Amino acid sequence: MKSYNSFEVAQKQVLEAAQHLRLDKPTIELLTHPQKEFTFTMPIRMDDKKVRIFHGYRIQYNYARGPAKGGIRFHMDETIDTIRALASWMTWKTAVVDLPLGGAKGGVVCDPKNMSEIELENIARGYIRSISELIGITKDIPAPDVYTNPQTMAWMMDEYETITRQHMPGVLTDKPQQIGGTEGRRDATARGGVYCVREACKYYNLKPSTFAIQGFGNAGQRAALLHNEILGEGKLVAVCDSKGGIYNPNGINPKELVVYKLQTGKVVGFPGCEPITSEEVLKLKVDVLYPAALENAINEENAESINASIICELANGPTTPEADLILFEKGIKVIPDILASAGGVIVSYFEMVQDSYSYFWEESEVHHKLDFKISKAYKTVYEAIKEKKLHPRLAAMVVGVARVAEASKLRGWV
Repeated sequence: MKSYNSFEVAQKQVLEAAQHLRLDKPTIELLTHPQKEFTFTMPIRMDDKKVRIFHGYRIQYNYARGPAKGGIRFHMDETIDTIRALASWMTWKTAVVDLPLGGAKGGVVCDPKNMSEIELENIARGYIRSISELIGITKDIPAPDVYTNPQTMAWMMDEYETITRQHMPGVLTDKPQQIGGTEGRRDATARGGVYCVREACKYYNLKPSTFAIQGFGNAGQRAALLHNEILGEGKLVAVCDSKGGIYNPNGINPKELVVYKLQTGKVVGFPGCEPITSEEVLKLKVDVLYPAALENAINEENAESINASIICELANGPTTPEADLILFEKGIKVIPDILASAGGVIVSYFEMVQDSYSYFWEESEVHHKLDFKISKAYKTVYEAIKEKKLHPRLAAMVVGVARVAEASKLRGWV
């Protein structure tokens, strides 16, 4: 399969939006490159008492609209260009849903699956020691991403507070609730995506009767559980993860599958299902497809074979620019990642707000505010699709890029 450079994909998306907005050259140059990049090495003592050197990144892509916001990944295949792309997408994501934030991303090149909890804690604390001067509630607010979680954030927050000798729970989000986390964060990414599917069905008069999920981590599992609850109907027919997939045209019980996945670490072998590949999951004829794995899963080589009515992108960058055009020609309604997966950053913002004045909302209030915020953003993108006759990702990018460009110009940067 053709390989894709994620940052080149992200830059291409910005350039296309900039052309529609007729932005000047300095603005385009600003918006197609990160404002600040940091690379560093971390000496970490492992369980065997030996020291290993790990490589880390933190990229603050743009902060015209507010402090940078974005997750931290622990992943073997992390590269500077992957982080650049993800930081870029975070910039447009926060802008599309109209949050007073910029975009950032970070990562450590490591294999968390083969590390002890103590080693992971040492890396988490080492990461914060490396970037403590770069982050803060008025600078850059990290969060979890691939292979990091609320416990990782707890270690990082503690390390930051130890260094600064201040109590600042808002410096990281998606923390455990006992130390400043918010209600409603665990399922926020998936919940926001399913709210978007509900809005798409309403605007396009479509039925969400069958759905499939590619990728069964936190977002995929939550989408499986929430689809029927929010939409009132829906039969899960196929799921895959990194170890393989399963298919049952008569339906798969989401709750039982999540329990099975948590117990076994895979979906393969779930009773009553036949095996299926990740590519086959993407090509099934379903009403809703949730790509919830990694980047570039839908590309020019397989886009023609996609048969879903709606694609709700819970992963970051799952569709390449070439594939976007093919899907648009086929009449498939794509809810792009910078809108569909924005529920996580919306509720992370709510967490920052609650931390700032030490007063926390009930879960129902968090859900209500998320629903309002992301539904309003969906309407804005839908209107851009109709008025400008653009494919959905370009419409969303036009909305996000326009807002960041306007803030940059108001500041006098360009």
